[in-house]
Amino acid sequence: MHSPGSTGLDELLAAVRRTAAVAGLNLVAAVAAERYDAAVARDAQRASSISERARSIIVLGNGGRDFWTAFRRHADAHPGWLEREHPLDDFTRAVVEGDVLATLRTADVDPVVTYPFATPGPRLDFVTLGRSAGLVGPSILGVAVHPTFGPWVAFRAALLVDRAIELDGDALGFDPCPACRAKSCIVACPTGAVHDLEGWEVPACARHRVEEPESCASRCHARAGCVLGPEHRYSDEELAYHQRRALPAMQAYHATLASPPRSG
Repeated sequence: MHSPGSTGLDELLAAVRRTAAVAGLNLVAAVAAERYDAAVARDAQRASSISERARSIIVLGNGGRDFWTAFRRHADAHPGWLEREHPLDDFTRAVVEGDVLATLRTADVDPVVTYPFATPGPRLDFVTLGRSAGLVGPSILGVAVHPTFGPWVAFRAALLVDRAIELDGDALGFDPCPACRAKSCIVACPTGAVHDLEGWEVPACARHRVEEPESCASRCHARAGCVLGPEHRYSDEELAYHQRRALPAMQAYHATLASPPRSG
């Protein structure tokens, strides 16, 4: 294992945060790989299954509108970018594999990079990872939530490094839904797919998205109804982008529910 030289690990993580923030990746934390591995359910999603050298995981995410703003700025500067099959994912790769990795490599750190959108191939459980790193807490909406940004957060990448770096985010132990009295997300859902105790009813949500596609084409109404961080809600353009991208997966899932079981 190489020494990071004159750059301390705390300073290195601070440098990663500064670099990532330029592109709107404003949620960054680091967790011991062992702590994450103890929390994840599937062996294939453990850090040790992806990189035997991993001692820590640096998690990169975004809260609020900054990431989309940086993406649109990049797309405007690169004609044709929006015509790519996965323009937002490609922008993520460009930022992480360009700027962020360059910052780490100045300290002789060469991480293994994984993404939540990369399939096929090994992938971490990003929801468990985000909670283990203190970046987010759970919600009955089926999405992670942050004390400041509410449900307007997303995970973009994880860097498996061979250094012991650990710095929790602001949401360690954050669990807001049990104490929420408004429960406005439940009322906002047009299909009743969000429940106080059971949480997000995926089949009901998928059925509504497929059978009445225009109803939730512009946004998830339950997510928009959350009382946390309404001032950080994604722009209408970004909301529609994510809803459009999620629909094929909902359609595929709904098809499995609608298909009759085979006999024999």
